[in-house]
Amino acid sequence: MLNKFYFLPVLFLFMTSASLAQKVQAPNFSLITSDGKAIELVKFKGKAVVVNFWATWCPPCKREIPDLIQLYKKYKKEGLVVIGISIDEEGWEAVKPFIEKAKIPYPVVLADQNVVRDYGNFDGIPATFFIDSNGIIVDRQIGMLTKEIFETEVKAILPKTNK
Repeated sequence: MLNKFYFLPVLFLFMTSASLAQKVQAPNFSLITSDGKAIELVKFKGKAVVVNFWATWCPPCKREIPDLIQLYKKYKKEGLVVIGISIDEEGWEAVKPFIEKAKIPYPVVLADQNVVRDYGNFDGIPATFFIDSNGIIVDRQIGMLTKEIFETEVKAILPKTNK
């Protein structure tokens, strides 16, 4: 699993990065949920996707999850997909009880070093990537986001036919 040295101190967890200057294709990944289902990013082409890297030991991550759940429920029928990618070193032993307690309805998978590398070895968590219906990363945010920021970002990436 991942070492915590990939991430800077908690101070950086609260900082938000600037928007991406250059739009890039989101790297594909295939990761497994706690019930053994494979989640592949490429299968969500045509949908707006929020990829959120988080951990059970991260207070800002835990504060964001209720907002992500609300937005997922609100915009799911309009083409929104949320994928939580946990970086917990303890794996499903730590993550599965957290998912159940928080009642997370969207897919959650465990990160591997490849997906962290492919998404840029970000400096802190939560790290959230907003991917449009063409599979392009239109924004990346490092640090805790407010519900209002999440909603603005989500509305910007929802498929045009559903707006």
